[in-house]
Amino acid sequence: MKKILFISPRNPYSGRYSGDVIRSLKIINLLKKKYHLDVVCLKKNNLNIKEKSLIAFKHPNIFLKFVYCIISILKLEPIQFGLFFSNKVKSFIDNNANNYDYLFFSQVRSSQYLPKNYYGKTILDMGDLYSDNYYQSFKNLSFFNPMKYVYFFESLLVKKSERKIFKNFDRITLFSKKEMEKIDKKYKKKICKIDWSVEKVVNNFSYSLKKSKVLFIGNLGYLPNIIACKYFIRKILPKLKLKIPDVKFTIIGNVNYLDRIFLSKNENVEILGPKKNLKKFIRNAYCGLANLSIATGVQSKVLTYMSNGLPVICHSKVAVNFGNNVLSYRQDKDLIQKLILLKSKKKLSQKYSKMSIQFSQKFVWKKISLKYLELLNF
Repeated sequence: MKKILFISPRNPYSGRYSGDVIRSLKIINLLKKKYHLDVVCLKKNNLNIKEKSLIAFKHPNIFLKFVYCIISILKLEPIQFGLFFSNKVKSFIDNNANNYDYLFFSQVRSSQYLPKNYYGKTILDMGDLYSDNYYQSFKNLSFFNPMKYVYFFESLLVKKSERKIFKNFDRITLFSKKEMEKIDKKYKKKICKIDWSVEKVVNNFSYSLKKSKVLFIGNLGYLPNIIACKYFIRKILPKLKLKIPDVKFTIIGNVNYLDRIFLSKNENVEILGPKKNLKKFIRNAYCGLANLSIATGVQSKVLTYMSNGLPVICHSKVAVNFGNNVLSYRQDKDLIQKLILLKSKKKLSQKYSKMSIQFSQKFVWKKISLKYLELLNF
């Protein structure tokens, strides 16, 4: 049986509710059926996880992280490399890599562990072009926000690392065809488009005029999500309340303490934190929202809405991956109008619910998983 070493920046068995962790765990469970697989990662705590394949090293302390970040900057490498670097992880991989037929890396930040003298095959499950994401973040932040310039600097460093990745890895996966088009032609043969996936497609939605909840799913530690939520609460919700007085903006996902305080000030906002079972929250909402002005790849939240039969409204930057299966808008007034229409028009709501179900069928994990197995046969 061939052997795979899966390298992850986060512990995939931690129970963390985020897209990268969920995807990593799906891939790990898939590959374990066909290959001998070990997982090496960083862990934040001393959770006693009984998983024989897991080789977890504790995150370095804050002082060491700071030192590693400075070293990354001096080497003109992404700052996130420093945040997710560990000498113990590097030593383990350098000393053991050639005991494995494949090295499977999750995300750009783990690519720094690619050993120089490895003779097997290398795969990076990249997902999105992070350089594009950071550059969009730079453009959207205020001139007076110091993070604007951090994101600009990081976008340049990640862009440099991405060129190195395309050169050194045997296979790289991306979600979006649009992002694949941005890559140098000489590396195109290495790139594999593997879509985001959903576990199953079930219609958990039914129209009711009484429903007044607009649902937003996403980790608010991720800049595009927190920008989208704050903008909706400040600019859209007050105007929407004039037409739908009992409207509720429901947020499901990780939210830090300070953001929770800011967002909770509005009585029409409810923050539920991360939830594994979304069924009842989908049932209580009349639409799913993806109002991200910063968007790369394929937004997993949209597929989550759609696979549950929920009608979806997206910013045009997000809608590009979903065609006419979602309601798209560019300006605030269009968003407000479409939120009102979906609430009041039963036929329109049912139409987009049906389209959501049909569109998301092709993203079921059972189908997507076959592409990951094919990925190893090159």
